[in-house]
Amino acid sequence: MGPPRAVIDAVQDQLGPLAGAPVALGGGITNHNFRARFGEVEVVLRIAGHQTELLGIDRASEQVATHAAAKLGIAPAVLAFIPEHSCLVTAFVPGVPLVDTVLREPPAMVKVARALRAFHEHAPALPTSFDVPQIARDYLTLARERGAELSSAAWDAAQLADRIAGALTGPEHALVPCHDDLLAANLLGDGKRVWLVDWEYAGMGDRYFDLGNLSINNGFTDADDRALLAAYWDEPCTDRRFAALRLMRSMSDVREALWGTVQVAISELDFDFAGYAARHLRRLAATTADPRFEGWLRDAATP
Repeated sequence: MGPPRAVIDAVQDQLGPLAGAPVALGGGITNHNFRARFGEVEVVLRIAGHQTELLGIDRASEQVATHAAAKLGIAPAVLAFIPEHSCLVTAFVPGVPLVDTVLREPPAMVKVARALRAFHEHAPALPTSFDVPQIARDYLTLARERGAELSSAAWDAAQLADRIAGALTGPEHALVPCHDDLLAANLLGDGKRVWLVDWEYAGMGDRYFDLGNLSINNGFTDADDRALLAAYWDEPCTDRRFAALRLMRSMSDVREALWGTVQVAISELDFDFAGYAARHLRRLAATTADPRFEGWLRDAATP
């Protein structure tokens, strides 16, 4: 099934007549994405999934973040925004997802690290926040209200988020504009540059969430994390920074697990969200059982 006719009409009003049938793009588990041509422009139509606002997504903030990233040269240009249809239209770029074996090596890792730092330091303040402990509490409340079964592990995950946040203080943890969803599918490369796409969760948060989220979603090792931090800060990695990144890997799993729990209750997409949540809770349990975990909490909190 293609985009609704009302969306096509609205985009045609801004970009010109549709040429050919839109083609569905796979890989998304929240929205519906289509590649299409309007006039002479090749675009991606991104149409919000059912009740995605309940996940904490603000479509106006997504548009602001995507436009800011495009100005920095790290995201495709925003060509149209149709708020009444929750549709964002961006230029199509011929990149492919960066598989972890490519992403974990230079030059891709360096390019992504520099892209993130550029956004963190030069993008304008965003109108939404990204506070994982608060998100965790909100997700649990919503999931319970919608009748989802909540395990003790889900409640423990929310408590862990508070504990990790308490250890991450100081200037490097000041709120900055962040992407917050650095899955492999959202990192595209064309052989010369990297593109960061899918800015729907962007908000003001801790830059180390982006770094930890990137790391755990793409299978980074300890050595990869140290290389990522060295590339990001353009200086050798410190124990405190390494600990902060490792803790944020766990924070990422908290968000993903509880996100999956909410999706079980609200999503209409054909996807195993219960299995998704369970996988992240298992990985979170394994991480917190690591004998180094308490040391990371201490190192991250040490000035």
